[in-house]
Amino acid sequence: MTDKHKQLKILEIDPWLTPFENDLKLRMNRFESVKKALLGKETKFADFANGHHYFGFHLAEEGWYYREWAPAADGLFLMGDFNDWNRGSHPLTKKEHGVWEIFLPGQDALLHESLVKVHVFNNGIGRDRIPLYIHRVIQNKETNDFSGQIWMPEKSFQWTDEGFAVNPAQAPLIYECHIGMAQEKERMGTYREFEENILPRVKALGYNTIQIMAIMEHPYYASFGYHVSNYFAASSWFGTPEELKSLVNKAHEMGIAVLMDIVQSHAVKNIAEGINEFDGTTYQFFHEGERGTHSAWDSKLFNYGKNEVIHFLLSSVKYWLEEYHFDGFRFDGITSMLYHDHGLGTAFDKYEKYFSLNTDVEAVNYLQCASQLIKEIRPDAILIAEDMSGMPGMCLPTEQGGIGFDYRLAMGMPDFWVKTMEKRDDDWNMYTLYHELSTSRADEKRIGYVESHDQALVGDKTLIFRMADKEMYKFMNKGSQSLEVDRAVALHKMARFVTISLGSDGYLNFMGNEFGHPEWIDFPREGNNWSFKHCQRLWSLADNASLRYNDLYHFDQAMIRFMDDNNLMGGGPPKVVIIDQEQKIVSFQKESFVFIFNFHPTYSYKKLELPLHEEASYQVVLDTDEDRFGGYDRISHEVVYESRSLDINPDYTGIAIYSPSRTAIVLKKRPL
Repeated sequence: MTDKHKQLKILEIDPWLTPFENDLKLRMNRFESVKKALLGKETKFADFANGHHYFGFHLAEEGWYYREWAPAADGLFLMGDFNDWNRGSHPLTKKEHGVWEIFLPGQDALLHESLVKVHVFNNGIGRDRIPLYIHRVIQNKETNDFSGQIWMPEKSFQWTDEGFAVNPAQAPLIYECHIGMAQEKERMGTYREFEENILPRVKALGYNTIQIMAIMEHPYYASFGYHVSNYFAASSWFGTPEELKSLVNKAHEMGIAVLMDIVQSHAVKNIAEGINEFDGTTYQFFHEGERGTHSAWDSKLFNYGKNEVIHFLLSSVKYWLEEYHFDGFRFDGITSMLYHDHGLGTAFDKYEKYFSLNTDVEAVNYLQCASQLIKEIRPDAILIAEDMSGMPGMCLPTEQGGIGFDYRLAMGMPDFWVKTMEKRDDDWNMYTLYHELSTSRADEKRIGYVESHDQALVGDKTLIFRMADKEMYKFMNKGSQSLEVDRAVALHKMARFVTISLGSDGYLNFMGNEFGHPEWIDFPREGNNWSFKHCQRLWSLADNASLRYNDLYHFDQAMIRFMDDNNLMGGGPPKVVIIDQEQKIVSFQKESFVFIFNFHPTYSYKKLELPLHEEASYQVVLDTDEDRFGGYDRISHEVVYESRSLDINPDYTGIAIYSPSRTAIVLKKRPL
């Protein structure tokens, strides 16, 4: 063990890790060894992760260079429309370390939008492959075949976002989105449509960050973008690279940060479209045998212990930051990376389960490398880990013994809401609710949410559809009456409000869920006759003032702006005022605000007493029962509540307020 890691900060932050001090030091020592092996005399990952600047196609004054890394291949031949797809006329020359290269004299040897592939020979077998570092891949609509495409427009995109930076003091309020389904017509949406139609909606709602799914090229649209085939190509399903850049640039002009949902936990197994067996071997990028295949995802698993694989993946990370100006990443499937069993069926209820032979230390070290690289390039970047296991140190800097992410996606929250909705309202546990939504590891920041895209996929149900189900088809008109819809609308607002306010450092919503988008997400596939019916967003529902979707939209807008304007995100668990299981009340204080949540299904309290223990006066500033949110306007915003001695205990000072059932109220302390 090195002297450098004798005292790891992570042990001070979480003393429960003390029995695993040797494991943590071993992890950190190995990280330093990996870093040294990768960087050599260099000091920064940013000087190492430059594969995209060397491999692939590059135009020089005298012509084009094309290079690939294919160590086990016996021969590579460039082919495309430039040579009538001749598989033998343009051989690459093998250099050192498995690198192959060809030079094409003349700048017009390859033209913008030229189609290309590379024919790879191994053990007498030849395959037409898509170049590993290609920047654009398109599909032939007639043959369904994919090809690489040279992308070198005469005029490069002109960025105007030089002054944009993420404000680390501002909590990320994230609008999770998918370009293709972000439109109402039964077809695939485009980057351009998203920029023109959806960004203004995001801005109007008050979200300051978008998290875009399915950006990396994927051959099967219905994979939701998670079976990635090309790690340096923006998805052509939605338009051109310039159109994606324009979208990002416009978001920055509007003050909106743009995160990419990056997939480095696995890759599509397809050989023709992806990187699998590129040089003819199964082990070029992935583990061999069972370890190289994810049984649940039917995909390939990277070998993070291989320096060339680390170089490839880190170069991809840097490419997206450089080329498209993304402001950070949500790393998908981290739990699958961290454990040899991919966390399938494992309950992470003991610290021993984080530090065992099941832990893939190579993957841990890779994530540390990636987080350091990103912070070198963009110190303001946002890094979010999709880790259901709660790995200790995930959101601590590497120099403290952590993995280096900024936030962990609080995946237990939507699970909590699903389980809660399965119970009778009378059986909801207020102590469990408070604990699940407010508790986190020390110094760990979380992105809280009620539901993401995961909860809306076919086979599951969104929260509101889980509550109202078929009643939504008949009774979402404001003039109609339905107890089920009344309950669903009320709890839809309350669930979101209590989740965002109970200590989360950031918040996430999947597009459309803010207004209670009905039904589920189902991508066009053979099983539904390739229908787009459930692969769209019905924005007209939110815009229709006669529907209750419109009420939910306006509440979400008010909630997001209220939390942001008053800087109420984060800060750890708030100060508890009341948790009353029998009355189904949860009340707490944050800064100068008092939050009251009455989850009782039927009982309204005429004089709910709140022991605030200070001489002050309060006034309601927001409540879910307001008429503009589809409520009954039962709560006055004009009344000033003066603190007094309470009936529940004469020694307690506080206020008494009318608290209707299934209603949330926020009061603000008035200045003296």
